[in-house]
Amino acid sequence: HHPLRVSLTPPHIYHFHQRNGFACVVLSDVLELVQFLFVVTFSTFLLCCVDYDVLFATRPLNHSHVPEHTKVTLPDAVLPAPQCARRLRGSGWLLFLLVLAGAVWLCRLVTALRRLVGYWEIRSFYIRALGIPAEELCNHSWQSVQARLLALQRRQPLCVPRRELTELDIHHRILRFRNYTVAMVNKSLLPVRFRLPLLGPVVFLTRGLQFNLELLLFRGPAALFQNTWSLRPQVKRAGARRALARGLARASVLLGVANLALCPCVLGWRLLLAFFSYAEGLKRAPGSLGARRWSLYARHYLRHFNELGHELQARLGRGHAPATKYMDSFSSPLLAVLARHVGFFAGSVLAVLIVLTVYDEDVLTVQHILTAITLLGLVVTVARSFIPDEHSVWCPEQLLQRVLAHVHYLPEHWQGHAGRAETRAEMAQLFQYKAVFILEELLSPIVTPLILIFAFPPRALDIVDFFRNFTVEVAGVGDICSFAQLDVRHHGNPQWLSEGHTEAPPERQAEHGKTELSLMRFALSNPRWRPPPPARRFLGHLQAQVTRDAATAPPPRHLLAEGPLAASLLSEDSALAPEGLVASVLAASGLVARDPRFGQPCSTASATASLLASLRNPLGACGAPDSPGEHQCPEESESRLRSLSRSALLAEVASAEMSLHAIYLHQV
Repeated sequence: HHPLRVSLTPPHIYHFHQRNGFACVVLSDVLELVQFLFVVTFSTFLLCCVDYDVLFATRPLNHSHVPEHTKVTLPDAVLPAPQCARRLRGSGWLLFLLVLAGAVWLCRLVTALRRLVGYWEIRSFYIRALGIPAEELCNHSWQSVQARLLALQRRQPLCVPRRELTELDIHHRILRFRNYTVAMVNKSLLPVRFRLPLLGPVVFLTRGLQFNLELLLFRGPAALFQNTWSLRPQVKRAGARRALARGLARASVLLGVANLALCPCVLGWRLLLAFFSYAEGLKRAPGSLGARRWSLYARHYLRHFNELGHELQARLGRGHAPATKYMDSFSSPLLAVLARHVGFFAGSVLAVLIVLTVYDEDVLTVQHILTAITLLGLVVTVARSFIPDEHSVWCPEQLLQRVLAHVHYLPEHWQGHAGRAETRAEMAQLFQYKAVFILEELLSPIVTPLILIFAFPPRALDIVDFFRNFTVEVAGVGDICSFAQLDVRHHGNPQWLSEGHTEAPPERQAEHGKTELSLMRFALSNPRWRPPPPARRFLGHLQAQVTRDAATAPPPRHLLAEGPLAASLLSEDSALAPEGLVASVLAASGLVARDPRFGQPCSTASATASLLASLRNPLGACGAPDSPGEHQCPEESESRLRSLSRSALLAEVASAEMSLHAIYLHQV
């Protein structure tokens, strides 16, 4: 028997799977502890044990015994151990920092040992209860592990009171706190958006700020949750709302003051980590800082309710290439002219220096010549990034539709305005430069205390009301965010095809169609899940609407026939099934509408509906593993699909179908 102890809850089971088993967990934790020691030890060595006058040759090594032209070696620049120790003892602030670092390391060691015991129990649970040997864990998808968990629950109860768990219950327990955070970002409750003088609208959400907000709301001593599954009883009482809000605001101020006191230490640590992590890569590839990544705010704004971390990562990963192409489609003529000339000047000097070093390598011994070559190379690389490719021709509207197909959420006012600078600026808040990400993380120790002290307290009452109004208790699961129930009747938005299926007033509706889109994504990703009656009726209504719109579109075979041409216009790697379908849809309104075989124009919505209807099972992915034989994939792709594993097949088809649904719903 394997009772579900605290260390064997679904969140721990999921994270164990995502970290690839016990051996990877142990190795990762050990190396993180070693890395902490290395950074502290190496930094101390550089501060106390290196003679920089000798290293930089500003002082002779030995005036009496060493010839004038003897080279200085690294050991010559290292101070003897007694002298290094005297320097260390003579610096009180450095000793204090070392003691503080030692205390932090010991805390991390104790935490790692506690996790180690829990992960050993989870390893045994995987082997004995789920029948998955340690060496085969990497071969099992999370859907496979989840199916075994549900089968085990039917044989032996995993929760109290005794009830049958569903796929939605498992996701609720894994994502309990994350669903609250996603909902608060959706309702614009968290203090992460600001309007600053000169800078205008700014979004600021870093890992440090996220950690403090989670500590304040979910895990700290003054948090609204009393444990990992239930709110404090007074949070659910309307009469205690103001007292709770005052307590939450006071806790936020105290936490901000604590962050402010630790700011020098945390800022110094962040600078060290950033230097050790990015300095070598910056020298090797200066353009890497110009690469883009999804911001932490985007990972909350674009996340569906009940979407697991690996599912979100895969979806944003598929959207990275089209988002990069969309952002690259913008160029500033003024900056391009300036960059061409700056690049010419810097490149000319760099070329001369390179020729001189090739002719005589002694040129490298000239003081600062290597520094000049490195900086000039960096300037040339940065300048080239501002010069657009003269051979590229982009259509911003279709590029933005390709982004939408993968990320599923875009503000409504972007429709028809993809080429505007305002749209690009807002997109840059979601899809930021790596350099901006590093800068925000470095500024986080300074900005986070200010947000906690000044920006969070005025919103404390609204946040307390949110937790009271949008929390439901589910037997065997605990308190969860009501938005995560995917209840269209109570949280649907009539603008997103849920008119007649929702009773929600505007203040209880999720923004941007998040309830409807999250429901569709969950139904596609979990084909065995049985939705409750209101959700089932909404999905049936959506399927009927798709069928009606598909009747006005060309047959799917004509849309797919345009796929190669669409692929050549829209992407370089559209051979995959999801990309091919999306490319065909985006080309439909521009290409098929002009085909003389069709008398009326074809909208993007009707083209999408035509492809969705051709799948025969618009809200299921080519049949679940145990589905009847009539739900089969199209014959054209059978040979390719047979070469994929069952789990990979379901994930790929579900991804393509959800992309089509996202485009369709945004159009209608």
